[in-house]
Amino acid sequence: MESKERIETVLRALKEFGVEYELYEHKAVFTVEEMNELDLPRPEAGAKNLFLRDDKKRNYYLLTVREDRPINLKEVRKKMGVRPLSFASEDDLNAKLGLTRGSVTPLGVINNTDHDVKVYIDADFRGGEISVHPNSNEGTIYLSADKLAEFIKAQGNPVEFFEY
Repeated sequence: MESKERIETVLRALKEFGVEYELYEHKAVFTVEEMNELDLPRPEAGAKNLFLRDDKKRNYYLLTVREDRPINLKEVRKKMGVRPLSFASEDDLNAKLGLTRGSVTPLGVINNTDHDVKVYIDADFRGGEISVHPNSNEGTIYLSADKLAEFIKAQGNPVEFFEY
């Protein structure tokens, strides 16, 4: 599926669910640093997303935190109350969420037909705005973090805000 088609699929799903959003299309970016070079509005809404798995490769997690937060997987594991964590492979990312490297986003749950990826969103976003990719790293979408959580839940995936 082409980038534009992935973006349109996400926008259509959000619209059908009644989620208001603001979309900015841009060149493909693969890191937070590259995102910051784009000079998008409201950098305080910026998030980074990590696709993780447990040490038994049985459970998959999508972790969404403020983009300026350092990540310590041992600390994350303790906060989440799960087995030891590591980064999932790009093959797993594609199989579970239909995404590629650089495009990781909680909106990928629309492709998770098994509903087996649990999403954890940094509690600092609760009640505010968040910006994530719309299943393509050629766009950034701004929306309510609370509405994002409702949307994820409506797709059939577990989601929770967590203190990190």
